[in-house]
Amino acid sequence: MDKIELSRLGIWRPWSTLDGDLAKDVEDLGYGTIWIGGSPRGDLEIAERLLAATDRLVIATGIVNMWATPANEVAASYHRLNEAHGGRFLLGVGVGHPEATQEYRSPYETIVRYLDDLDAASVPVEGRVLAALGPKVLRLAAERAAGAHPYFTTPEHTREARKTLGAGPLLVPEQKVVFDTDTGRARALARESAGYYLRLRNYVNNFKRLGFTDEDVADDGSDALLDALIAQGDAAALAARVTGHLDAGADQVAVQVLGEDDPRPALRAISEALA
Repeated sequence: MDKIELSRLGIWRPWSTLDGDLAKDVEDLGYGTIWIGGSPRGDLEIAERLLAATDRLVIATGIVNMWATPANEVAASYHRLNEAHGGRFLLGVGVGHPEATQEYRSPYETIVRYLDDLDAASVPVEGRVLAALGPKVLRLAAERAAGAHPYFTTPEHTREARKTLGAGPLLVPEQKVVFDTDTGRARALARESAGYYLRLRNYVNNFKRLGFTDEDVADDGSDALLDALIAQGDAAALAARVTGHLDAGADQVAVQVLGEDDPRPALRAISEALA
């Protein structure tokens, strides 16, 4: 198959918050992709529903957890979805975190074995992307997948990731945003969202690679760390952060709206600011 072409704007939402009505509205707002977060099940029933509700939208997983879903199961779902929906499904896969499972083994070896199994099940390189933060897995994403889907990063990380990947592979970072001009309220929500990830060493190690200190990553994060990771403010501020990723080499930015049951107002504002 040919490499899937992505527009510059996508959204990222946990699978439990997605439905066909939202997917259609996202498509109508001009976004090109929904990235399904929260480790969706291997049957990918949620992706099937979103594809059925839309005409042009690419539906991607962000990501299927390699520990939770056998490769042969997700491969069968991949083929079912793309046969039914004209190649509009993109499979994102990745490993979890050492803190998340007692069976957690070498992340790199696990990824390689899983990609081998996807090869054996005829899932094409062009149809899959890999969750990646550090340079070793980014290089693997360039070699064994269509590209990389980094999560909870900065435009500076995107710039370094593009250098590692080279010019060809897809690069789609997730970007959290808080659509609120009240600085104190926005930062409080950002801090609440960041707390979980600051207890996961994969993310902490990545923040330190970006130049943040032990003090920045302590407790629930410094203001400087939060402001770098989570865009806050009006539509112009949020759009500027998206543009920062695009200018740094991202093909698409997957926008995750925090603190809103209905992300449509923020998504509409960002889209209009970037028009």
